[in-house]
Amino acid sequence: MEWSLEDLVKNHRDEPLQFNETTDVKEDLLNRKPMQVLDVSPVLVKGIVSVEKGHALVYAHVLTKLTVPSTRSLTPVELKLDFSFTEFYVADAGALKQFDESDVVIVVKNDSIDFDKAVADNILLQIPMQVLSSDEKATEELPEGTDWEVIREEDLEAHKAANKVVDPRLAKLKEFFPDQEDNH
Repeated sequence: MEWSLEDLVKNHRDEPLQFNETTDVKEDLLNRKPMQVLDVSPVLVKGIVSVEKGHALVYAHVLTKLTVPSTRSLTPVELKLDFSFTEFYVADAGALKQFDESDVVIVVKNDSIDFDKAVADNILLQIPMQVLSSDEKATEELPEGTDWEVIREEDLEAHKAANKVVDPRLAKLKEFFPDQEDNH
């Protein structure tokens, strides 16, 4: 989806533009984030574009399925995304001071709003920091291998203490600094 800001301002001052389209952002996302995004189904985007004071306000609701790697095992995990976002589009940077800091305001270049790119950007923002497969959620086991293991942060201190081995030749040095803690 691509719109001209000038056309939106001319033709939709009185009546908002409503849209209900399916778009394909798979190639864009796979090119931009090949390690983070494995697959994307076609994206259903519904919303309205209203114009006020020469600016376009776009409200969109997005539905899609995204396949990403598990953050623990890299196993493909399917995420169902169902979210909304709002963005303002302005013709020049001087208009930015009219908006709150929390508003998403985009300065349009060459009078063209590439809304597919906006949809792709917002899909990337929806990927959680931690993604686990259903098997990983169901078990307490963490991955491990030869000479390595994953441990929980809360178990880290106990793990450090259990694996702390002091070279016996250096143990006598501890007597010189009795008021110092072990981790200094």
